[in-house]
Amino acid sequence: MSSPAMMLRRFCCFSTAVSPSTSSSSSAPTAKKKPLVFLGSPQVSATVLDALFNASSSPDSPFEVAAIVTQPPARRNRGKKIMPSPVAQHALNRGFSPELILTPERAGEDSFLYTLRALNPDICITAAYGNILPSKFLKIPPLGTVNIHPSLLPLYRGAAPVQRAIQDGVKETGVSLAFTVRALDAGPVIASQRWEVDDRIKAPDLLDLLFSEGSKLLIRELPSLLDGSAQAKAKPQDETKATLAPKITPEESWLCFNEEAVTLHNKVGLEPEPSLP
Repeated sequence: MSSPAMMLRRFCCFSTAVSPSTSSSSSAPTAKKKPLVFLGSPQVSATVLDALFNASSSPDSPFEVAAIVTQPPARRNRGKKIMPSPVAQHALNRGFSPELILTPERAGEDSFLYTLRALNPDICITAAYGNILPSKFLKIPPLGTVNIHPSLLPLYRGAAPVQRAIQDGVKETGVSLAFTVRALDAGPVIASQRWEVDDRIKAPDLLDLLFSEGSKLLIRELPSLLDGSAQAKAKPQDETKATLAPKITPEESWLCFNEEAVTLHNKVGLEPEPSLP
């Protein structure tokens, strides 16, 4: 299997050149700022990355984005071209060093973990990264790994919290900032923000809104995350109230007209678009 360095070389071949004047983050950590590693892959993650770039560019910022971890380049646009993940491309467009964009196949690879330890991050932030983080990873940042999850935890733990909320026709959902533990989305919650659900909204739009709110929540809580006080104030989740949100199967999105009208209405809000069986 290729090392992260080899994957980076392949990744750079598909990236466009960026003028140094667009740079929003330095290419190497400085002694004065705490190194933060961001993990994310789809377009919604770029919203969070932007918020971190903007916050870190302040002269008195206590942190900087030391590296970005994202999914490896893959075939997109109906498989015609091998392209970087949306987060990787967005980082390049912002002038971030391609040498600090890591694309391991799995977050448990020894070569990747070696690189991460060398970066010596104080904290890691994840937003829809799409890879399981093993214990060896979680032990590296002394201030922990913090995830932005688009639900009011412990509700809707899993890969499709927004789609499941729409499927259930909920009137209220939200976004949570929680420490990552080995159990699925089960870590202590640092903060959350509630959001009223418009019954006409579709899953992609609600997902965008929640990650936008999650970005603001993250920036608001960063001081406590970086000074370690967030670990003391974070509250354990109530396991008796936990619900799961596995991925929507194609069969679940089928429109069957013998179903109740409210069920059909909720299915229309799912993505990919519902279809007839």
